[in-house]
Amino acid sequence: MACTHRIPPERDLVYLYDGSFEGLCCCIYQSFRAREVPAAIFSENACQATLYPIHRIETNPAIARRVLRGLAQKVSPMAADLVRLGFLTCHTEKERLILRFSHLAFAVGAGAVDMIQDDTVCALRKAVQFLHNEAHLCKEFLRFSECEGGLSARISPKNFVLPLVVPHFADRLPEEHFLIFDSTHAAAAYYEPYRACFFPAERFDLPPADECEANWRRLWKQYHKIIAIEGRENPLCQMTHCPKRYWGNMTEFSSRPEIAGTVPAVKQLPTAIGR
Repeated sequence: MACTHRIPPERDLVYLYDGSFEGLCCCIYQSFRAREVPAAIFSENACQATLYPIHRIETNPAIARRVLRGLAQKVSPMAADLVRLGFLTCHTEKERLILRFSHLAFAVGAGAVDMIQDDTVCALRKAVQFLHNEAHLCKEFLRFSECEGGLSARISPKNFVLPLVVPHFADRLPEEHFLIFDSTHAAAAYYEPYRACFFPAERFDLPPADECEANWRRLWKQYHKIIAIEGRENPLCQMTHCPKRYWGNMTEFSSRPEIAGTVPAVKQLPTAIGR
């Protein structure tokens, strides 16, 4: 069931923005200013062929802050959070959903967040729930490797979960230096004590593991193998709880050759598990 609370009519035009969250907020501002809803919103990096006229939206940080502040103050902080998180999702029409939700939120008020009977709100909340679920799995299945005094890891999520994952590890490893590379979105996050930054990165190649790192990897694989009960192996159940698309970045499933070396003594096992 679709809600039509004062949402302007859809027009045969396309908004084109720079792909940033600030740019999308400027699209929302333009939509309210012109009292229109575009047929589609494309980012410059994912522009599709269209017969509709294209309206390029310039990014203005001041306008973006005004839009987000308006959502938080005039509607509710939850509405502003839903817009922020919705932008991080992999939903193919997230921009259009966010824009339509913004119109609904300003018209209805704080209750718009809970209007799950509305098609737009339902789709946006499902996308955000998928984002949260994937961020939770990435926190569980992320595997760090030690390199030149710091930690590094690779993830390949469908959603852009870095902003949700980094605070988790920063809270648990506050004195460490670590880097997490997102191969899906060509982005990375670098953390040093009490400060994190995000930046674009086309690729990231780990240097060969030294003897100490290789030993820890072998020990973790050995632990993973030993705790399994052979008679109760259930590959389908395993893939349900740990989807196969995560395996390529997990040490225990990796087929990377390790350099020669000895496995650390069993008394070091709790330290290895803690990593």
